[in-house]
Amino acid sequence: MSVQIIEKLNFKDIPKGQITKYKLEIFSDATGSPTYLPVIAARGPKEGPVVGFTAAVHGNELNGIRVIHKLFNDLEADINELCGTIIAVPIVNVPGYLNNQREFNNGSDLNRVMPGKLKGNSSERYAYWFFKKVVSQLDYLLDLHTASFGRVNSLYVRANMDDEKTKKMANLQHPQIIVHNVGRDGSLRSAAAKKGIPAITVEVGDPQKFQRNLIKYSLVGVHNILSSLKMLPIEEEKISEVKTVLCKKSYWIYTDRGGILEVYPQVAGVIKKGQIIARISDPFGETIKEYKAPEDGVVVGKSSNPSAQMGSRILHLGILS
Repeated sequence: MSVQIIEKLNFKDIPKGQITKYKLEIFSDATGSPTYLPVIAARGPKEGPVVGFTAAVHGNELNGIRVIHKLFNDLEADINELCGTIIAVPIVNVPGYLNNQREFNNGSDLNRVMPGKLKGNSSERYAYWFFKKVVSQLDYLLDLHTASFGRVNSLYVRANMDDEKTKKMANLQHPQIIVHNVGRDGSLRSAAAKKGIPAITVEVGDPQKFQRNLIKYSLVGVHNILSSLKMLPIEEEKISEVKTVLCKKSYWIYTDRGGILEVYPQVAGVIKKGQIIARISDPFGETIKEYKAPEDGVVVGKSSNPSAQMGSRILHLGILS
């Protein structure tokens, strides 16, 4: 299938009854050459919602890319049953992806500058054109992420559970954990929400790798959402083998010493107040400090990097509803 190079993407111009691939120009690099955003679009014969999927807003968070690929592989057989349009950007942060790094190539976190600025710095301008040319046209958004370098995640969703539409989207994912979170300023999810676009963040495991099982479970949740929106033939809702845990809030626990860090609990595991969760030792193997859980909760994510200076992350603790 050929790929069309375009400067603008009008969803109403996407051909019906097929999958179309685009390279959308949104930026220019230091050589004056254009930077193209990969966009995959599927528009059904019948009208319906426009649902967006984004991945690799952080350039080394890759599981979401494969979720999108597998979704469109499935859609090839179902395209004539599709009502509405599915738009996916498998790699949002193209410069970060090319550099094999989380950040944009100016060192900024692209997920902290949304919806960008027309007259801002390079990352703000990149975010502005991405948001204007793609996100602003969506009716719903699923933003796919993973943990950052040196950390591991459960399969969890961040969503504003006070909003009925995002609550439903989160529950249909049937993740291991849902964390109620209204969205941090500058994030793609919060920027979309401010434009009236229901959006959730789906954290699909760990960075810089493909994790087959987590990709599979996330894809099941995606199909649940599309079926619920009546975009695909309604099927029986598929539920994960693991019961979802709902958290009213979450926060990170940090080290107050430097040294060699070992974190004990597994992701998605429940821990009790006072339970030993980590140990910092010196280069000779002597214990400097042990860390205990400040309250009951569930492990949303944790550090996997033993090298820890003062102020390093230990564990992401979700507080149960």
